[in-house]
Amino acid sequence: MLRTLRFAAIAVTLVCAPWHSISARTVYRCVHNGSVSLASAPEPGSRCEARKLDDKAAIVPNLWGINGVQKGALYQRLQDGRLVYSTRELPGSTRVLAFTVKPPHDSTVHSGLGQIGRARVDQYPQLFSAAARVNQLDDAFLRAIAHAESGFAADALSPKGAQGIMQLMPETAQQYAVKDPYSAAESIAAGARHLRSLLRLYKGDRTLTAAAYNAGQGAVARYGGVPPYAETQQYVAKVEALYALYAAAL
Repeated sequence: MLRTLRFAAIAVTLVCAPWHSISARTVYRCVHNGSVSLASAPEPGSRCEARKLDDKAAIVPNLWGINGVQKGALYQRLQDGRLVYSTRELPGSTRVLAFTVKPPHDSTVHSGLGQIGRARVDQYPQLFSAAARVNQLDDAFLRAIAHAESGFAADALSPKGAQGIMQLMPETAQQYAVKDPYSAAESIAAGARHLRSLLRLYKGDRTLTAAAYNAGQGAVARYGGVPPYAETQQYVAKVEALYALYAAAL
């Protein structure tokens, strides 16, 4: 019983395999009818992805893919002759305990530093017009992203390390040969090129483009759409609202 409770306490955040002296384990993130569960073995009827976890890692990954407090229960059942655990109640399951946890936030996303407010078409109009024209972008969308990201503050620095008007992460800035991430001209030009690349990838879908700009292409691919991170969902909604404002203003 003690070992089961010890496992259950860890399983609330990871859904680990039964506790032994091991340094790594496999956890399955399973999706069924749009709901996510974590399990120690693939769940019948669910689409499951295996994830290797290091028990000694300093940072626990957010396998839920959802920020904020999660409430549920941990269940155990026999599957193929062995005891397995899951946060989804399946036929033959026995409830072990209830839990309330707050999964760690995805470390790469942020909700953006800019507030919606009004359309600010007076901010760097020539730079935005030129960058939109060169990259064949909708000027309103480019400005909406900049507004959501930084509120047009050229010296903006996010807690995650994103820099400048377009809030480029250092690796993205390097990808587009940006020498000074706080230069309005360089930031807008590189941000426009990055948006063009994302729009081509997602065949003009602004929602997926905004999601990838915020959380990365990997997260969009992993979840098959807008990732279920609270920050990303708020960011996408903010960009869409701003796009409507700038489309009307321009």
